[in-house]
Amino acid sequence: MPDSLRRKHWPKSSYDPRYDPLVDSGPGHNRDYAPTYWIGTAGEPPEDDGPVSGDMDVDVVIIGSGYTGLSCAIHLAKEHGIKATILEANTVAWGCSTRNGGQAQMSSGRLKRSQWIDRWGVDVAKKLHAEISEGFEVFRDLIGSGEFDCEPQEGGHFYIAHKPGVMAKLEKESKLLNDTFGYGSRIMGKEELHERYVKDQEAAGAMWEPDGTCIHAAKLAFGYQQLARKLGATIHTGSPVMGWKTVNGVHHLTTPGGTVRARSVALATAGYTPAGLNNKTKNRLMPILSNSIVTRPLTDEEKEACGFQTCSPLTDTRTLRHYYRYLPDGRVQIGSRSAVTGKDAENPKHLALIKHGLARKFPALEGIDLDYSWWGWVDVSHDMMPRIFQPDPKQTIYYAMGYGGNGVMYSAQAGRRMAQLVAGKSHGLDLPIFTSPLPSHGVLTPFRRLGQRFMYAWYHMQDEML
Repeated sequence: MPDSLRRKHWPKSSYDPRYDPLVDSGPGHNRDYAPTYWIGTAGEPPEDDGPVSGDMDVDVVIIGSGYTGLSCAIHLAKEHGIKATILEANTVAWGCSTRNGGQAQMSSGRLKRSQWIDRWGVDVAKKLHAEISEGFEVFRDLIGSGEFDCEPQEGGHFYIAHKPGVMAKLEKESKLLNDTFGYGSRIMGKEELHERYVKDQEAAGAMWEPDGTCIHAAKLAFGYQQLARKLGATIHTGSPVMGWKTVNGVHHLTTPGGTVRARSVALATAGYTPAGLNNKTKNRLMPILSNSIVTRPLTDEEKEACGFQTCSPLTDTRTLRHYYRYLPDGRVQIGSRSAVTGKDAENPKHLALIKHGLARKFPALEGIDLDYSWWGWVDVSHDMMPRIFQPDPKQTIYYAMGYGGNGVMYSAQAGRRMAQLVAGKSHGLDLPIFTSPLPSHGVLTPFRRLGQRFMYAWYHMQDEML
C-alpha cells in the first residue's frame, strides 16, 4: 500500500506489541493494526466516520468496533430501526477481530456439550445448542448476503486427536452430540483423515462436525463495517472512552474530540476491555495471549507431503490447543497459546514453541520461512462461557463478551442478542448466558497470572506426557 494511502486510512500511532489489558490503562489512541496476515492481505480498509469532533447526543453508543460491536449495530438497524454510534479507540476491528485464526465453529466459550450438561442439565444444554445453531445460521446469512466477500470455505470442523489416548473421549463426545443433540458428527480414523483431508502426523483420528467455516478475518470485519454504515450506523475511530459518568440516566462518555451523551451503552471490547472502563466489566475477564503464524506459500511438494485437501477449520485436542488451516493462497496458518504477560510477548521462545508445534504436525514444514507472526488477547471468562447481559436493570448498560477464542461465528449472534437487550426486547432470552453476569474474581484477577504459569506447566504435562 502506498505511504500516502496508509497515512490517510491507517492510524497514526505505532502498534504496541507489549500492550497488556491487565496492566495498561487502555488500548491506546489511534494505534496501528497488529501486523497480521489478515491486515496484510485485506486491501485498503473501508472508510469510517473519523474521530469524534465535538459534543453530541445519540440514542445508543457501542464501545468497540469488532465483530460483536458491528453485528450489534447491524441488527439494531435491521431489526429495531435504531441507528447506533460506535466508538473505537484505535481503528476498526483493531483487537480480536483481526488477530484470530478466521475459524467459525459450532461453539461459543470453551466448554463442551458434556460440560454444559454437567453444569446446567440436559434441557438447558439442548436449548443452548439450539441457540448456537441459530447463531451459525445468522452468521451464514451475513456472510452469504452478497454485501461483501470474506472468502468463506465451508466443509465442517475437524477436532483432531493429537494422541491415541484421547480417541475414547472424542468417541464419547461424538455419541453424545448425535444421540442427545441430534447433531451429525462422526468419528474417523487416522487413515481416512490422512487419505481424504490432511496428513497431520500427530493425528490418531478425528471427530468431524458438519458446521465449520473458515473466513478471511479482516475482510469479514470490513464487510460488517460497510454493512453497518450502509444501514445508518456511524463509526468513530481514534475515539477512546477516557471518562464515563451517568447523569439522570444519560451516559456522558468523554473522548479526545468531545463528549458523547447516550441513552444506552453497549460494551463490545472483549479481550481489550480496560480495567477502568466501567465497574460492571472490571475483573470479569481473564485476558489470555494467543500466538499465530502464517508461512510463505507452500511448494507443490510441501503441499503433497502435508496432504492438504481441505481448507476447513482444524483444531487439536490439547488443552493448550492448536488451531490451524490451509489458506486459499497456499500458506498455512497455525496458532496456540503465547506469553502470560504483554511484557514477555516478544520473547522469541513463544515463536519457537509455535513453530515447533507446526513441525510436529507437518515435518515437511520444519524451518519454513514465515510471512506473518502476531499475537492477541483472547477474552476468556472465569467460567469459560460468554455472557450477553444487562448487569443492572436500573442502568442502560449492556455487554457481550467472554467467547474464549470461539467468537468468530457466535459474535454475530451475540451482537444480535445484545441489540435485542438494548431495544428492550429480552423476552425469551432465558439461558444462563443471558441471565447471569460474567463471574468475577475481584481483586484476585491480576494475581491469577501466578496460577496461570503453573497451570500452563500442568496442561503441558497432560497434553504431552500423560
